[in-house]
Amino acid sequence: MMKNIDTSPADRRLLLVFGHSGQVASALRETALPAGWSVRTVGRAEADITDVDAVERTVASSGAALVINAAAYTAVDRAESEPELAFAVNRDGAAHVANACARAGLPLIHISTDCVFDGKTPGHAYRESDPVNPLSAYGVSKAAGENAVRGATPRHAIVRTSWVYGPHGHNFVPMMLRLCEERPELGIVDDQYGSPTAASDIADALVAMAHRILATPAGEGEELFGTFHFCGTGWTTWYGFAHEIFALARVHGHGMPGLRPVAAVDYPTPAVRPNNSVLNCQWLAEVYGITAPSWRSSLQACINRLCAAALGAAA
Repeated sequence: MMKNIDTSPADRRLLLVFGHSGQVASALRETALPAGWSVRTVGRAEADITDVDAVERTVASSGAALVINAAAYTAVDRAESEPELAFAVNRDGAAHVANACARAGLPLIHISTDCVFDGKTPGHAYRESDPVNPLSAYGVSKAAGENAVRGATPRHAIVRTSWVYGPHGHNFVPMMLRLCEERPELGIVDDQYGSPTAASDIADALVAMAHRILATPAGEGEELFGTFHFCGTGWTTWYGFAHEIFALARVHGHGMPGLRPVAAVDYPTPAVRPNNSVLNCQWLAEVYGITAPSWRSSLQACINRLCAAALGAAA
């Protein structure tokens, strides 16, 4: 749960968000905001973050109070064959945004990933202070982006998250619901562990963080900056995640395919993923008073929305 935000003062604030069509940016356009606040999401057509001049112009002219970088190259497997593009977005683009924020005197919240860890420690929930050791080009590019942000501005909050899903964009939940209609049986990896995280919960957390940062007088609140973890409370495997998706969707008339647990080694992908992606989120709770809902309760809300939309489209 998150501490309530006092929305009584009509304090006009703009949150400038790099990223437009992604899951978190889409959720930020829908999330509840304090009174007088607004969100502006910026996509590639308006300001590609690989274009340093476009980023500089956008930040400088935005009138924003705080910037959120939700733009990223997230095609994990494809990054193995086009690492230059992954680095151009995830490292260089992050540097462009952070440098522009530093010049404009604006705080920055930057979204990162569990894939900066190698996941080779079973049963360990990774803390922010644990050493990173990414296994994929995507993970390496995101770790490099974190370092670029740290080197550009001290007023940054890096938020690592994991297994992001939602009603928008390409992610595990709508993919499972689609495959359910196409295949009678699905083999799902059952030896990789992580915490599914709703994009809507991330958006709520980012707004709560922004509110706290902007409510703190200049020169104070040093603890509000640094690296934090945020993900759904609890953990599961991809197989457990899929089973819960179908169990919840079955209430809405979806079929239940046969599910077969498989080992990651028997389901090879171009990118190596960490076997353990569980993140310890205690530091965010201590500093900001923010904890995520149970991953199952948030998943139920997402499934309800997706199934309602499907019924409406079929009517």
